[in-house]
Amino acid sequence: MSWELLLWVLALCALLLLVVQLLRFLRADGDLTLLWAEWQGRRPEWELTDMVVWVTGASSGIGEELAYQLSKLGVSLVLSARRVPELERVKRRCLENSNLKEKDILVLPLDLTDTGSHEVATKAVLQEFGRIDILVNNGGISQRSLCMDTSLDVYRKLIELNYLGTVSLTKCVLPYMIERKKGKIVTVNSLLGIIAAPLSSGYCASKHALRGFFNGLRTELATYPGIIVSNICPGPVQSNIVANSLAGEVTKTIGNGGDQSYKMATSRCVRLMLISMANDLKEVWISEHPFLAVVYLWQYMPTWAWWITNKMGKKRIENFKSGVDADSSYFNILKRKHD
Repeated sequence: MSWELLLWVLALCALLLLVVQLLRFLRADGDLTLLWAEWQGRRPEWELTDMVVWVTGASSGIGEELAYQLSKLGVSLVLSARRVPELERVKRRCLENSNLKEKDILVLPLDLTDTGSHEVATKAVLQEFGRIDILVNNGGISQRSLCMDTSLDVYRKLIELNYLGTVSLTKCVLPYMIERKKGKIVTVNSLLGIIAAPLSSGYCASKHALRGFFNGLRTELATYPGIIVSNICPGPVQSNIVANSLAGEVTKTIGNGGDQSYKMATSRCVRLMLISMANDLKEVWISEHPFLAVVYLWQYMPTWAWWITNKMGKKRIENFKSGVDADSSYFNILKRKHD
């Protein structure tokens, strides 16, 4: 075979590989590193079974679904949130749908803004199970309001709950992981911790802060390779996060979750989370297109990303002011652009 023919064969192989990767990307609902881990066929059961997992924000949404899927893996669960009746409901369902026993699930009420209680809560978990293998920082709240219409108290609450509360609990758990030289700290961030969107300036700020903190923490823990720090960044997921979003004042919420049909199923989001946890991935993006494509634009072509965000953001604000579901209309505009 001549050198020219060999070069043509190599070029054709490279082109075919590029086409395959492009087709995979167009069908993707997560970043390519995450989906490669899924395509390899590794199942989270191999890595997570028999671990002690502490989940905050476990009374609804992603945290609730995570509890259900983890319970089927045979882990010991600590379920935390403020609403005890809802936590008890989640616990009952976990017991009904798994082989876990009563002793395998601890309901531990927790207010992330009450940082003084975090050390006591951590000791309660250690007293019950003897260790904490995985801390899943999932608790938090969102926001839907224009900056000029938003009280400073809203921004303060978003930082105290989403950021400082998560940092505080992590700092309480971390010494015990360092002592054992192993553990996983998994933080449910958001695509809005990478990009930005109108009507969520305070939420974006709190999530950007989390990403910066945990990326910095990961570098500090480089001498402890057994301690994994992971940022999970979902896009729109079916949950009550929009309905519970603060609407300009700390005493006022949106109250209406709007159209959920365009959002990723919570079960699929959690399934991808488990894969990332099992494979010790440092950061993952979980979203369907067109939002996933927008994140790649922000990462690799920020000038284009700003142009698209400004165009779409203007329409989103107009819909919000007119009472239209801003999130679903925003999605539909992006979908048309993507298609």
